[in-house]
Amino acid sequence: MKKAHLLSIDMGYGHQRTAYALESLAIRGNIINANSYKGIPDNDRELWINSQSFYEFVSRFKKVPVIGNLLFALFDKTQAVDKFYTDKNLTRPSFTQKGMYSLFEKGWGEHLIMELSKNNKGEKAPPIVSTFFTTAFMAEYFSYPGEIFCVVCDTDISRSWAPVDAKKTRIRYFAPTERAYDRLKMYGVPEKNIYLTGYPLPMENIGGSDMVILKEDMKLRISNLDPNKIYQRKYGAVIEKHLGSIPSQADRPLTIVFAVGGAGAQKEYGIEIAKAFTREIRDKMIKLVLVAGTKAGIKEYFETELKKYRIDALKGIEIVYAPTFEEYYDKFNKAIKKADLLWTKPSELSFYANLGLPIIIAPTIGSHEDINKQWILESGLGLEQKDIRFVKDWLIDGVKEGSFAKMAMHGYIEGNQLGVLKIKEILSACCG
Repeated sequence: MKKAHLLSIDMGYGHQRTAYALESLAIRGNIINANSYKGIPDNDRELWINSQSFYEFVSRFKKVPVIGNLLFALFDKTQAVDKFYTDKNLTRPSFTQKGMYSLFEKGWGEHLIMELSKNNKGEKAPPIVSTFFTTAFMAEYFSYPGEIFCVVCDTDISRSWAPVDAKKTRIRYFAPTERAYDRLKMYGVPEKNIYLTGYPLPMENIGGSDMVILKEDMKLRISNLDPNKIYQRKYGAVIEKHLGSIPSQADRPLTIVFAVGGAGAQKEYGIEIAKAFTREIRDKMIKLVLVAGTKAGIKEYFETELKKYRIDALKGIEIVYAPTFEEYYDKFNKAIKKADLLWTKPSELSFYANLGLPIIIAPTIGSHEDINKQWILESGLGLEQKDIRFVKDWLIDGVKEGSFAKMAMHGYIEGNQLGVLKIKEILSACCG
């Protein structure tokens, strides 16, 4: 299969996580971050830095009483998703999109696209596969000579994902859900330009089209999430059909992964979970994985707080941190492989429910997370975080009753795990 220029941005984790799942598509295995690639003009870099700094500031500032919520509400309105059932014309571009294109007119992104357009030695230019809509728009605006594809990384999307003149676009989209597929049509993107692929999940956690790795992990997960066999007695035939026999006891403790978002919000919950389950962690009944990502400050926060409460020496608490996203991505996927519950904001990690991993939904930050939360709940793939003071009660009840096991099997059976393979198949057919 012909390789592609794989574009992303290293602002937050969502677009990078999506790109790294598709790393095998990239020319020389190189993911190009549009905001920080070698040789980026100073003006272009400054625009990217300013947008990232503002988002992270607003996300953290939201916790400030009254004024924080007001500022965030004003910001969030620019990325809100309209009601699905409406008589409103959704093809019209938003104010922020028009502003983005005005920056293109001033040359933002031109250097990147011109660099990618070079050195094809008379051959057809390789396709661009972008995990961020802005870089896909840049490629179209500056007339990239090859095919342009955009990977959607939310369950539902705002008008900002479609270009200003969506009806005439040549960008082709990989949609993770039917709702995202339908939204793109509503925004004016021609249906022939949209493919329903599912979200690209890490193949190292799946094992190919036979999903042999995921099946083995699921057996242990169901054993841990249904210790009283309530779900297994009820749906034994379903489990046998999809997974085979379940071990009577897993070879590891019930494992909770708590993942902090890229902006660093909500890290305090990780410590509250650790405090609540100290006895169970000490007795090797529960393992807690605190994900700091690439943020050294969050890692240090976890270490300081664990030491403060004298639980830093517990072997059942692990901190996942790495200085680079590539290292973090590898460590995170290894942690997820042995996880039973994923506690996180409903970001792109919402799609990890399709790995049979129930989601405990931390409070949302932003309208796109509200939409992802709705998808998780309506799909029966997780539950909303309840009062953190009583986490020991409601979380253990969910395990004893087998309700988490039900969510896990639902995600596994109904979910679309093979997004990477479907995207590769489409690229092979379109681009050789």
